[in-house]
Amino acid sequence: MLKVFIFGIDGKMGRVLCCRAGMLDGFEVVGGFDKIHDMDFKVFTTVESVNIDYDVIIDFSNAASIDTIEKLVAKRKTPVVLATTGYSDVQLTKIKKMAKLVPIFMSGNMSWGIRVMQKIVELASQNLFDSFDVEIIEKHHNQKVDAPSGTAKMLADSVAIGSNKKPNFIYGRKGGDAKRTQNEICLHSVRGGTVVGEHDVSFYGPDETITISHTALSRNIFADGALRAAKFIHKKKPNLYCMKDM
Repeated sequence: MLKVFIFGIDGKMGRVLCCRAGMLDGFEVVGGFDKIHDMDFKVFTTVESVNIDYDVIIDFSNAASIDTIEKLVAKRKTPVVLATTGYSDVQLTKIKKMAKLVPIFMSGNMSWGIRVMQKIVELASQNLFDSFDVEIIEKHHNQKVDAPSGTAKMLADSVAIGSNKKPNFIYGRKGGDAKRTQNEICLHSVRGGTVVGEHDVSFYGPDETITISHTALSRNIFADGALRAAKFIHKKKPNLYCMKDM
C-alpha cells in the first residue's frame, strides 16, 4: 500500500485525488498540507508539524508550494510528484536541485491522452511545419491563474521537436501588425466558467486545416495520472522524470 501525502489536499484537485486514491487499489491517503481544511484527513500547515509517515508527496496546489516541499524533501527524503504548473526559472532550479536527492516526477499535465497527443503533434509537425502555420488554443476555468497552460507549453515543445528547428513562441496577438512571421508558434488562452481543460493544436496550410484536439471531461484523469506517476517513481533513483519516462 503506497502512502500518499497531498499538497493542496483541500483544493479541487486534492479532493478528487483523495477520492480516486480510495477507489483504486494500492493507495492510501494518510494526510496532506493546506492553509485551510475541512476534511477527515490529517492536514498540516507547517513543515515542523508533519508527524506522520508517507511514501510519496503529490502536489496539486500551486507553484509557490515548492519552497515548503523543498524543506520536507530535505527532512524526509521521499519522492515527489509535481502536478502543478507556472514555475519560475528560480523554482525550476530548486526542482532540479531536489531531483539530486530524491526522484521527482514533473509534468504540466498528468493525462495519458495528452501524452499520446504530444506524439501525434510531433509527427504532424515533422511533416507539416515547413509549409503550415501552427496555432495553439487552450481553454480553462476562470480560476486558473497561469497562462498559457503548462499543457499548451508542452504541446508547443512537441511542435518544436517535430519541426527540428527553433521556432519563435508568441503568446497571443494584438496591435495593428499581427501578420505571422516565419517559424512562429502562437499560443492563445481562454478563461471562463468551469472548463476542466481543452487544447487544440491547429496546422493551417494552403487550402486545408488539420486540428488535433484533447478535451478533459473530468479531473479524474489528472488524479489517476498522478497516482500512476507516484507508483512509477516510488522505487526510482534520484532524478527528474516526466511522462516520456513513464
